[in-house]
Amino acid sequence: MLKRKRQKIDDRKLWDEDLKNIPLENSRKRAVVIITIITFGFVVILFRLINLMIFDHEKLSGRASQQYIREKTLTPQRGVIWDRNMKEMATNIETDSLYAVPSNIRDAGKLSTKIAPIIKVSAGEINRLLVKKKERSFTWLSRRMDMDTSEKLNVLREPIKEGEIGFVTEPKRYYPKGQTASHILGFANIDDKGIAGLELVYNDYLKGEVKSVSVGMDARGKSLVSDVKEAAPGNNILLTVDEGLQYIVERELTNAMEEREAKAAVAIMMNPMTGEILALANRPTYDPNFPAEAGGEEKRNRAITDLYEPGSTMKSILASAAIEEKAVSLDNMFDVSKGSITVGGKTIHDAHRHGVLNFQEVIKKSSNVGAVKIGMRLGATKYYEYMKRFGFGEKTGIDFPGEARGILRNVKNWSGTSLAAMSIGQEIGMTPLQMLRAYSAIANGGVLMKPYIVSEIISPDGKAIKRNSPTEERRVISRTTAATLRDILKTVVEEGGTAQRANVKGNLVAGKTGTAQIFDPKTGQYSRNRFVSSFVGFAPADNPKVALIVVIYEPVGETYGGLVAAPVFKNIIEHTFAYLDVPMEKDENKIYLVSRAR
Repeated sequence: MLKRKRQKIDDRKLWDEDLKNIPLENSRKRAVVIITIITFGFVVILFRLINLMIFDHEKLSGRASQQYIREKTLTPQRGVIWDRNMKEMATNIETDSLYAVPSNIRDAGKLSTKIAPIIKVSAGEINRLLVKKKERSFTWLSRRMDMDTSEKLNVLREPIKEGEIGFVTEPKRYYPKGQTASHILGFANIDDKGIAGLELVYNDYLKGEVKSVSVGMDARGKSLVSDVKEAAPGNNILLTVDEGLQYIVERELTNAMEEREAKAAVAIMMNPMTGEILALANRPTYDPNFPAEAGGEEKRNRAITDLYEPGSTMKSILASAAIEEKAVSLDNMFDVSKGSITVGGKTIHDAHRHGVLNFQEVIKKSSNVGAVKIGMRLGATKYYEYMKRFGFGEKTGIDFPGEARGILRNVKNWSGTSLAAMSIGQEIGMTPLQMLRAYSAIANGGVLMKPYIVSEIISPDGKAIKRNSPTEERRVISRTTAATLRDILKTVVEEGGTAQRANVKGNLVAGKTGTAQIFDPKTGQYSRNRFVSSFVGFAPADNPKVALIVVIYEPVGETYGGLVAAPVFKNIIEHTFAYLDVPMEKDENKIYLVSRAR
């Protein structure tokens, strides 16, 4: 044992001696090599850092941004549209929009198959979109979905958890009254851009301010910022329309369409004193919440875009001009017993045979022969002048898209039959709104008013940006002439007149019927079985609260305006007066016609 210990001690001594004998120079060389290697490594790393931070910074920063920074568009709330009583006619609801992150999707085909039946788009179409944009970090799959679709997509936990798809809350235009006032309001598209009606005309006021911001996103595509300010909402619009009156007008128009099996129908109600549109309706119609489901016929605003020949409603304009120019007096007599009259080779007939009629009776019984004779007394130049005064052949200037100017040829271009034809409402084209405006002038004492439908534009903080007010275009006839004609138009609704079915119990009505044959351009003649039936008037006759026109296109069966349109007028006025609480003037309607001196 002692011998072994001594041996170990001797071996250690020998090892120490060997170490002492290693040359110092070798140690130094080894240290230099190690230090050189370490220094070189630091230099390489430093050079790489400099290259990344300075020379490649812009390129790499862009790549990084694509991965965790996304440009987010904040859609503003579109302005609300109210009726005159601040009832919402167009507003917004919150909806989910579905987006995908193609760069995160591992199996586009599998995901497409899951989503397709829910959003009702083919799997192949979705797959092609995802593959085409596979390098991108965002693409829309479905915008502004209904609640049911959104709930079904939320069940797909895995692709949502993996950040393959996600949801963005967006406002969607919503019309709470459905079809009511659809042709007034119009509609907005998927991008909240106005496409028709007031939504189109006032789009710049309603749309608000779109805002884009850069938002940091985590690996699953969720926003890392929650305090981004919302986009500025749009301005609100206050209408002259009364939602209650609009409902009444639409209901009665729908009933008339169904009863008469008509092709189309129009009704417009106006305050004749101010030019405010209280209601405007067209049939057929559509629901602006689902505009894609409607065709062109349903979306047409015939009240301001479609021209028609007015027929006998034009006789009131003729009579106004004749009275104003003293071409006739109330006691002038006209022999219409023959039942027809020939002018320039064209024969014009009365619907019913009459004997000798005074001027008032020509209008009351709507004699075509009598109207032609009055037109001849007035003369073409004067008649043309008054038609221009009443606004025919020009736009009314109402704030609607697509308003038609109408057709009124210059008197220089009239033929030998034009004066006779225009005296009974032929050879002239107008919109229902133009005719209503003309009768409103008779109702208010002779002033042509500019019709309008938007009362105010109001900012989100409640300030009025723009106000519309009653605008007088021009005086077209004197107050005396207007009053005389109002008295004559009252007789049209009494016994023996053509519009007894427009009679409203307790309140006098003034108005005129129209029954116009539709001109067929294919044959170059007026149709024997296609008509436009109309009634236009105002009530109460001596203190008008409303003026109203009803136009029924191509009714089946009865065609006279007094039988087809007058009852619709009556129903609308009776319900309107109940709604507005207009008192009855008397128990019975009895008219005493008084000759008014000028």
